[in-house]
Amino acid sequence: MSYPRLYRQPYSMHILLGNCMFGRQMEVELVISFLLHKQSHGSEELEVLPMVGPARVGKSTLVAHVCRDERVRDHFSEIFFLHSHEVTDDKLAFREGCRMKDQNTVPKSNKDKILLVVVELAGDPKEDAWSRLYHAFKRCAPSGSKIVVTSRSDKVVKFGTTPPLTLEYLPHEVYWYFFKTLTFGGMDPEMHPRLMQLAMEIARTQNGSFDGAHITSCLLRGNFDIQFWSKVLSFLRGFIQKHVSKFGEHPLYSLGQNRPTEVGRMVTPSQELVISHQYQCSSQEEVPKIRLQDVMYGSVKPHGEVDVLSWRSQIPPYYSYIATCEIRELRTTAAKRKRSMKDGVTVG
Repeated sequence: MSYPRLYRQPYSMHILLGNCMFGRQMEVELVISFLLHKQSHGSEELEVLPMVGPARVGKSTLVAHVCRDERVRDHFSEIFFLHSHEVTDDKLAFREGCRMKDQNTVPKSNKDKILLVVVELAGDPKEDAWSRLYHAFKRCAPSGSKIVVTSRSDKVVKFGTTPPLTLEYLPHEVYWYFFKTLTFGGMDPEMHPRLMQLAMEIARTQNGSFDGAHITSCLLRGNFDIQFWSKVLSFLRGFIQKHVSKFGEHPLYSLGQNRPTEVGRMVTPSQELVISHQYQCSSQEEVPKIRLQDVMYGSVKPHGEVDVLSWRSQIPPYYSYIATCEIRELRTTAAKRKRSMKDGVTVG
């Protein structure tokens, strides 16, 4: 089976077209339409758009691109970003502004400023914390201000005043095109039919993951060799099949849920790499020197539990994605038998 062929454009046009992001132009316009929509005269409702989708599907990136759009920047006087740990009783971002407004100390020229708040929630949202944030913002925000709330949990849907925007992973044919473009860059894949076939098979193993696309394409791009790509494909198929047999799900799904996941090591089959946690950090924060691909596919062997760099985004909000992992020795059948005999138990 081959994926439908898409039209060609230069690499840079596919990944970043002006202030747009790959494969999400329609979603970007839907969010902008919500933000620029004017409420009916006299309406006091504070409009909220919920955005729901699995981890690393591109919610933060989409919002960042929307907020960089000139139409949005011209419409709102200020844009605030809040994260889960800030949506608490003693850290409401607007408590000082609300206090000033209540005391009539805000200059008249500032009272008509339209505000936008983007709230990124991790896990299931807490209704009481959300209620405090919403009402604090409603008290101090001028008419026409908006809230966009993003989360993996569909429970945020009930916070919305408009139907939610649900982000899904890219369709197979679009994902393949994205993966191919990342992997081959400015090269013409048609000139390398065997490599292109291997790339297509590798892309199928990634389960639509953006993390997988960036990490794996970077690895392949650094070594245009049929034998190496074949080895990568065999390794991926092997540990994915093992994980599905053991846990009943694709390892990239487990990673997407931020659960401990066994992914193996290509150069040392007697060892497994366990990723216990993942997080993201801003472009201003220091990131680990060791890359995940060097541990997973290469010979780099850190001791104990360490943080490694999964990949670094080149588009807003320029996050770096970090994984906490540890290398463990696999217990072979012979080792298990020897240990069992030592304990006085015979293994058949």
